[in-house]
Amino acid sequence: MPVSIYAALRSKWLAGVALTLASLGAQAQLVIEITRGQANAVPIAIVPLGWQGTAAAPYDIAEVVAADLARSGRFAPLERRDMIERPTVGAEIRFQDWKYLKSDYIAVGKLIPDGVDRYQVQIELYNVLNGQQLLGQRIPSTTATLRATAHRIADMIYEKLTGTPGAFATRIAFLNVEGTPPKQRYKLIVADADGENQQTIADSPEPMMSPAWSPDGQSLAYVSFESKNAAIYVQTLRSGERRRVSARAGINGAPAWSPDGKTLALTLSRKDGDVDIYTLDLNTQMLTRMTFDTGIDTEPTWSADGKKLYFTSDRAGGPQIYEVDIANARTPRRVTFEGTYNARARLSPDGKQLAVVHLDNGSYRIATVDLASKSVQVLSQGRQDESPSFAPNGSTIIYATQERGRGVLATVSVDGRVQQRLAASRGEVREPVWAPFPAK
Repeated sequence: MPVSIYAALRSKWLAGVALTLASLGAQAQLVIEITRGQANAVPIAIVPLGWQGTAAAPYDIAEVVAADLARSGRFAPLERRDMIERPTVGAEIRFQDWKYLKSDYIAVGKLIPDGVDRYQVQIELYNVLNGQQLLGQRIPSTTATLRATAHRIADMIYEKLTGTPGAFATRIAFLNVEGTPPKQRYKLIVADADGENQQTIADSPEPMMSPAWSPDGQSLAYVSFESKNAAIYVQTLRSGERRRVSARAGINGAPAWSPDGKTLALTLSRKDGDVDIYTLDLNTQMLTRMTFDTGIDTEPTWSADGKKLYFTSDRAGGPQIYEVDIANARTPRRVTFEGTYNARARLSPDGKQLAVVHLDNGSYRIATVDLASKSVQVLSQGRQDESPSFAPNGSTIIYATQERGRGVLATVSVDGRVQQRLAASRGEVREPVWAPFPAK
């Protein structure tokens, strides 16, 4: 069984077995490997940007853009060694040459100094077949933000050519434990979506679990055992300010933010011994009970309109997904019917499907559940896949899995065609969560 909140409740909080989380190295670099791409990936040339400074260029923006697009699995960037010319503006492009190289699109541009530590990044995108300009932007940047600018450019190109917003400029959070018991170090890390620019948000010799992004992407809620008992904390990333919001007797787990950021849904065990879903008003600290069954109710996630909660429950004998109206919590409804194990639901950004951990032929895999038809599509191919989280554009799901007994992260496109693996250079990685789009 994968290490989910549900499994943890069974194995530690209810059965008394020590909680174990997979280990992950602090600041260990994530190495990305595309394990499956689309057979019809679009060929595109991302030409190195022209540089108008006197010293060496401060950053290779085109390299990051090409890597982002390749990582999506939907594009096949041309290798630089195969480029027979390096235009920097549209007027310099000899489109016939790029047709010969079988590129459907070409991006060219310049990195222009604009004062001390300031730059203008000029980018143009063209259709090679007809020479039409599709994109033309000039983006102000600094040395510190050049990589972020490269991700923005990749997002622009991705959206222009697919019609779907790119998610390369977003962030992920994940858990990391290094060492072996009893000397382990647990860290909560935030990084760019490609695993770069890592920052340690929390660091403890005791386990942490269940990170959850606030809807504005400015805070993380998570569970920590630093006081030897489970407690839920909310931490603001920019300031580092942290507050404990729930440290009640028994279980405090699985925090999930409401869409307006004012309320957390969480799992608690109260005096009656039941494990149930509650909502916690972060301003008033008022608790409201949402489930009342004698079984385990856990792993809540909100509907997009904030009027419903989806959650995992074993009330029918095995873990399945249910939904309950916030206004009428006494009448939960079962959502999943296919298979004997469906847990850890996460709602897609468009609100049309859930990503779940699904038992498939003896293996725990990531699947999607269509909320209209209730049909299940299995996407991943591992044996112990867990903790799915949608990219904010809904095109990709990141999740945790095992490779040679070691925890790694992986992604899969929602159609199952594109897969990649993100392994730490040391240690193991677990419980990834994808941040929402940054505020504009």
